[in-house]
Amino acid sequence: MPSAPLAERLSIPSGPLFFPVTAFGPDGSPDLGVYREHVRRGVEAGAAAVFACCGTGEFHALTPEEFQDCVRAAVEETAGRVPVVAGAGYGTALAVRYARLAREAGADGLLAMPPYLVVAGQDGLLRHYRELAAATDLPVVVYQRDNAVFEPRTVAELARTDGIIGFKDGVGDLDLMQRIVSAVRTEVPGGFLYFNGLPTAEQTQLAYRGIGITLYSSAVFCFAPEIALAFHRALRDGDDTIAARLLDGFYRPFVELRAQGRGYAVSLVKAGVRLRGLDVGEVRPPLEEPAEEHVKQLAQLIERGYALTEEAGDPA
Repeated sequence: MPSAPLAERLSIPSGPLFFPVTAFGPDGSPDLGVYREHVRRGVEAGAAAVFACCGTGEFHALTPEEFQDCVRAAVEETAGRVPVVAGAGYGTALAVRYARLAREAGADGLLAMPPYLVVAGQDGLLRHYRELAAATDLPVVVYQRDNAVFEPRTVAELARTDGIIGFKDGVGDLDLMQRIVSAVRTEVPGGFLYFNGLPTAEQTQLAYRGIGITLYSSAVFCFAPEIALAFHRALRDGDDTIAARLLDGFYRPFVELRAQGRGYAVSLVKAGVRLRGLDVGEVRPPLEEPAEEHVKQLAQLIERGYALTEEAGDPA
């Protein structure tokens, strides 16, 4: 692995954090050739990191063997240019297994997703993530969402845990996040990382920036990297005029379109990748494909987004 620690490589990203979709062929099995092309295009477009086989990558639908094949393909395609962070989830035993498979495949770190199904107490969550962090030497980012919601004191304990370097929020409670940031800053000196992990995180990133959280995931980067890069540059440069123009003309309409169907946070993104000329196949069940009319609206919206980047003076 590269000599620079993962936390250092992620702390000030040069571009969006890329969460590639997982490509499936006509027979429904992973198409590693197309997946490699997808990852390669993202890195060449300016991704700061590749988060392989996470939520957008349909982690829930992959077998352990498929998961490891995809992580290994992402590692080989990036060739050390940017870090590769792999998903890990389900119950503790399976999460540990996925962590070790990711380590064998050459990943640089783990995104620890919520345990399967159960709503656990704070002590149980803490034990789960500590056991996962102890299972390998890979740095871990804990993902808060759904059935894994943390109190500030618990996140402070996570920040004290060897191997846990960051916290990704997929809940969107800014009051809770402000209290978490404050608790960790007060009790655990050091550079703990925070990520905005809401679907289409750009839509809320100005608010997250206000409480000091500058890192965010970008699903839009999967199918429209130039738009995602334009927004990322606007945030970096403090150009709120361009950011607002992209939010009003592209991101808000995209979020409203995404809300038209269940699972569109994944399937609509995958449709967007196909619209851009890379056949990454359909989503696996229980997700379902977006309606034809919604795909047409997405195509129009992508065109509008590119027009906005040109107006802002960004190459598209």
